[in-house]
Amino acid sequence: MQIYSKEVFFLIGLTSLIFLIAPLFLILYVISYNRRKKKHHDEKAGLKQEFENELLKTQMEVQEQTLKTIAYDLHDNIGQLLSITSITLSSIDVNNQENTAEKIAFVEDLTARSIKEVKALSRMLHGEELVNRGLGAAIEFELEWLKRSDKFKIHFDQSRLGTFDADSSKETIIFRLFQEIINNIIQHARASEIFITLEQVNNALKLTIRDNGVGFNVGETLKRQTGMGLHNIKKRAAMINGTAAINSEPGTGSIIVVTIPY
Repeated sequence: MQIYSKEVFFLIGLTSLIFLIAPLFLILYVISYNRRKKKHHDEKAGLKQEFENELLKTQMEVQEQTLKTIAYDLHDNIGQLLSITSITLSSIDVNNQENTAEKIAFVEDLTARSIKEVKALSRMLHGEELVNRGLGAAIEFELEWLKRSDKFKIHFDQSRLGTFDADSSKETIIFRLFQEIINNIIQHARASEIFITLEQVNNALKLTIRDNGVGFNVGETLKRQTGMGLHNIKKRAAMINGTAAINSEPGTGSIIVVTIPY
């Protein structure tokens, strides 16, 4: 009987202890869960803020690049057209009617070309509107300005581009990646041909840019660079859940493939 009583007391004590400890564990679990939840929320908010800051920075860089292109075109193209127009007008001899008529016709042609160029520049000022018309159209429009330099043979293929739901944030960043890669080729590659492909591969958008330039050692370049250049391309692709694969060897040109899931 005494043994039985001891067992009862032991069971009662053990049950009481469990009832005391269980709420404590539950409270500790809830506190831990809330801390993890708050940490996750803070990290998510931080990533969102980082993305918004990066997007704003990207939009500003797109506008800056647009203004640079406009400045070059004003100087090299429209400025030249207006200079020729001015020289032609100053050389007109009113006493020579045949020559005057010919020069006036030439001035009219130059004026029409200048107006066309100015209209094209005005469209280019609206960089975001250009991207909203479609990434392919924005890239094609940008390449038109590059072709004018006659320094590069440009090949652009978007025949395998499918239809994607519009995402202006993604496309702005992709367009800026395209600009940055093209600028690197212009400044460093010493290339004569550039090949650009924009296509749909499964559920992803794939941008491939290849050149026939001098190439470079990717590993050494990544070590030398810090926050700009190739690192920046990889970082921005990662921000929209994509990847940027960079392949090059000295003397073999380079190829950069940006893949973005849609």
